[in-house]
Amino acid sequence: MSLAADPEELFTERHEAYDRFIRFVMYPRGLRAFFHRSPLLRPDLRILEAGCGTGALTLALWDALAARGFSPAAFHAFDLTPAMLAHLRSSLDRRGITGVELRQVNVLALDALPAGWTGYDLLATASMLEYVPRERFVDALRGLHARLRAGGTLVLFITRRNPLTRVLIGRWWASNLYRADELAAAFAAAGFATVAFRRFPPSAAYLTTWGHVVEARA
Repeated sequence: MSLAADPEELFTERHEAYDRFIRFVMYPRGLRAFFHRSPLLRPDLRILEAGCGTGALTLALWDALAARGFSPAAFHAFDLTPAMLAHLRSSLDRRGITGVELRQVNVLALDALPAGWTGYDLLATASMLEYVPRERFVDALRGLHARLRAGGTLVLFITRRNPLTRVLIGRWWASNLYRADELAAAFAAAGFATVAFRRFPPSAAYLTTWGHVVEARA
């Protein structure tokens, strides 16, 4: 089933409301907690963020790297919606962060990315792939897989299907919702070698009801 709403139109109109909503449910805090404990971070990573939105994941990753004294070799991010990218650019400028390069691109049209945007060690995406039509979900994963180096890891944060998320996310934010078995099958179909489901750390356990955390190795 495809989404009725157009994601670019939805988030152009509601990007400020979306940013307030995710802060209210402490989503950025949970992402920071996850990456502050993640063994995936190391110096000189090539990082790509897919669907950077207003920057919750971007800033969580940046802060987790900085807390360990790590600098990325590259930090690239893209999003479909100009309004979201403008919001993120403003946040980066306010904090004096100059090491994140942004582009406007659809996850289903990754050929539009710069030629050098490939060979990533870490590809992260949060609350974006649920806006891809369900019938194109595996296509999106295949495109992301192609951007990873051999052995690189994709970390996905995505809304799980349950009665609470049907109301708060599925209806309010016009999002697709997924079960763990559906995700595992999709990653296998997209060519990932291994798929593991992770948990948020205890300080962010409140997000476990909301979503899945998937780590998939290319």
